[in-house]
Amino acid sequence: MDEAIKKAEVLVEALPYIKKFHKKVIVIKYGGSILGEEKIRRGVLEDIVFLNFMGLRPVLVHGGGPNISDRMRTSGRKAEFIDGMRVTDEETLVVVEEELQKLNDMIVEEISDLGAKSAGLNGKNDKLIQAEKKKAKIDLGLVGNIIGIDPEAVLDILKSDKVPVILPMGRGSDKKAYNVNADEAAAHIAVALKAEKLVLLTNVKGVMRNSDDQASFLSTLTTEEAKGLISENVIQQGMIPKVNACIMALEGGVKKTHMIDARTPHGLLLEIFTVKGVGTEIVK
Repeated sequence: MDEAIKKAEVLVEALPYIKKFHKKVIVIKYGGSILGEEKIRRGVLEDIVFLNFMGLRPVLVHGGGPNISDRMRTSGRKAEFIDGMRVTDEETLVVVEEELQKLNDMIVEEISDLGAKSAGLNGKNDKLIQAEKKKAKIDLGLVGNIIGIDPEAVLDILKSDKVPVILPMGRGSDKKAYNVNADEAAAHIAVALKAEKLVLLTNVKGVMRNSDDQASFLSTLTTEEAKGLISENVIQQGMIPKVNACIMALEGGVKKTHMIDARTPHGLLLEIFTVKGVGTEIVK
């Protein structure tokens, strides 16, 4: 009986948040670095299905970097990165799209297995993610800079109470397809959908002042504080595009952004439905 009462108390604690976020869009970016771990992936998808049945409107944007790099390795090709961006020639773009599509299909199928309905979307179709060739000192090939979002296809899926699952590719006015950054895509999509939250699921706890000191974990940051930590080189390497995505989303009107460790059991639910949360929250 005590265990049952505790479960009831947890549900009651979540009630104000369920009411607050009912029918609100929550954009979730799931990093490719943890998509391949079946137990973690299933836990994340269970949370997303729970949000869907609770009346929230989750939208999932996923990466797939490790799968793409593994496929290139097995075919004898070396993955090349400049400032964290994958150099993408035409052959590499084919690999990128094929691997992302495989992951997209898998996620849609697993959400269905968990009892919810979902629909996969390729960002290059229906003008969903509009892009142009990214300008850089060194030619990155078919790497795109996002210049616009048409959310109509996503909104149509949400109206039917399905979970949209989006793979991050864009199309230019030149009719070419472009490889785009998944964090950046999630931020732009969150702004276009006027999302309540943007949540980035990754394989780290969040933002740390000192990566070697767990006590230096930062649970809340403002955009100005986050920009300061980037300029001070406290936030480095792969965390920079994630934090910049949060800043971009907040400046575009998204209310709150979060970075959480997908390895934390039900971390997504804890972040949304409890006072304390589990990751780093970045607010305007």
